Amino acid sequence: MMPGNHHGGRKTLPHTETCPGSRRATMLTSMSTSLHHRAVEHLGTRIVGGALPTGHVMLAEHLEDELNVSRSVVREAVRVLQSLGLVETIKRVGIRVLPAHRWNPFDPLVIRWRLAGEGRGAQLRSLAELRSAVEPVAAELAAGNAPESLRRELVGISLAMKEAGDAGDMARFLDLDIRFHALVLSGSGNEMFANLIGQVTETLTGRTVHGLMPEHPQKQALQWHMDVAHAIDAGDGSVARDAAAKIMRQTIAELAPSWDDQPRVFVPVSKS
Repeated sequence: MMPGNHHGGRKTLPHTETCPGSRRATMLTSMSTSLHHRAVEHLGTRIVGGALPTGHVMLAEHLEDELNVSRSVVREAVRVLQSLGLVETIKRVGIRVLPAHRWNPFDPLVIRWRLAGEGRGAQLRSLAELRSAVEPVAAELAAGNAPESLRRELVGISLAMKEAGDAGDMARFLDLDIRFHALVLSGSGNEMFANLIGQVTETLTGRTVHGLMPEHPQKQALQWHMDVAHAIDAGDGSVARDAAAKIMRQTIAELAPSWDDQPRVFVPVSKS
């Protein structure tokens, strides 16, 4: 929405009176944010994609030249990558790439980068298995715990999904599908389940972006979504759980060919 002369009941300066220094500061901040985002995306995708392998050491001054950014932008980008478990900084050595088992597998950025690279199948497998373990239980819990408004919205979305799916409107279907699964996770009343919404969103988006969704969703899958919604609305946990499990079994059957030759990641278990 474009700003007007009033906001929140307060008068604002007309455009012609805006302080030039303030505009310049805003532009510089925006530019810095853009450069920071570009640096994170560039390095993150190369690390996750394997172009920068485990153990590879980078120097900040070389990254400045490679990315054509300032040292402060490099530092901020490295901080983000450190928070994701992708790199570590070693004094008098540099920035070292860490192995995959050190990455944060739940972070949506890591998921998106893995889906965009050669590890797509392995990422889809991990997410599908996680969802298979969580979403049927979340649906059962939602049937017993979800507030009335959420139940009604879920039913409405399941009907809209069927309409969008039948019409082949995949952009709208994706938005509705994301909302549907987010509501199921949230409706469980389990905050740890609800915190998987970002991961599920990246999964569903990635399937669409990378051409792994059918042009028209299967009618049976659409019906199962409606079954989940109606069972949650009726408070029938066992039916909701069974229908959600069917959705996930079909998802795995559709995606399994993409991960047949993909290795699994075995995280070392430290001895206490």
